[in-house]
Amino acid sequence: MGGRNSAVLLLLVLIAAAFFTFSQARSIASTPTKPHVFRSFTINTNQSAVTARSCSYTLTIKTSCSSPKYTRDRVSIAFGDAYGFEVYAPRLDNPSSKIFERCSTDTFQIRGPCTYEICYLNLLRVGSDGWKPESVKVYGPDRPVITFKYNKFLPNGVWFGFNHCRKVSGSVI
Repeated sequence: MGGRNSAVLLLLVLIAAAFFTFSQARSIASTPTKPHVFRSFTINTNQSAVTARSCSYTLTIKTSCSSPKYTRDRVSIAFGDAYGFEVYAPRLDNPSSKIFERCSTDTFQIRGPCTYEICYLNLLRVGSDGWKPESVKVYGPDRPVITFKYNKFLPNGVWFGFNHCRKVSGSVI
């Protein structure tokens, strides 16, 4: 009888976890907030050995039609979950190519630590050309696509984006 109760309890916990994961992803994907400057944001360089497992992510970045014709600015991205797992790409741009042209959509494949539900995303632009992303979509393994709508010019030299993370026991973003 004890084994049956344990199995039922485990099943209930798994159902609750699946519900929480789905509802959290859904609310993040549809939250109509505006991006903010994060002056105190720093890259998480203290990823534990648990993050040795690597995952592949596809990013689709749409540049606004009201952006400059092109940008030669350096563009970095960081996104992650409420548990501190973070994916960081120090340089998405390529000044010799036609990345981030006005009215264009660019797709990137990057690898990084496997995350739970992505709840924050920040962009950093450094340079003098300026750039206005319309949106950033993140496709991850076994996760729904998450869209972060910018439609604002990025300020120069500061992390700019979204943080929809909720405090998780033992971890703060």
